[in-house]
Amino acid sequence: MLIGPGGAGKGTVAERLTARDPGLWLSRSWTTRPRRAGEPDDAYVFCDRANFEAHAAAGGFVEWAEFLGNLYGTPVPAPPPGSDVLLEIDIQGAQRVAALDPGAVVILLLPPSDEVQKERLVARGDSPEHVGRRLEAGREEVRLGRALASDVVVNDQVERAVDEVAGIVARARSTRTSSKGP
Repeated sequence: MLIGPGGAGKGTVAERLTARDPGLWLSRSWTTRPRRAGEPDDAYVFCDRANFEAHAAAGGFVEWAEFLGNLYGTPVPAPPPGSDVLLEIDIQGAQRVAALDPGAVVILLLPPSDEVQKERLVARGDSPEHVGRRLEAGREEVRLGRALASDVVVNDQVERAVDEVAGIVARARSTRTSSKGP
């Protein structure tokens, strides 16, 4: 799982990581928030509240939560055989998934500073009010994320951060393979 506050660069790192590693399958979260200007159509499954709630009622999510007035959920994964699932997920969701799968690898991605985080949020088109709310919520997300994560990566340079996360994934795969025995 790749977790972190808004503006940490989770989406960018996840996209580059899955483009580099065909053995990773990125789960697309659902949300009721509107798509931001310039945001790819497939960044999330964008839907209205009624469709989201119907999917939740049908058992279609591993976890879901409300954050800053919008619903976000992780669908039940359906990866290709032999693939590892990468969840780009918020802290609340990560806590729920980790409770279901205590062996899950949790990587906390952080922006290099509060100022850079703020710049990233503004650059993606968040309103000043929303930026303030995200920064405030982000402090608690980082505190909780540090308690949950097995690894912490600072996203100060995207390619370096992707390399570091790829190394963590490789180490987890190696550990999983070696624990299965010969």
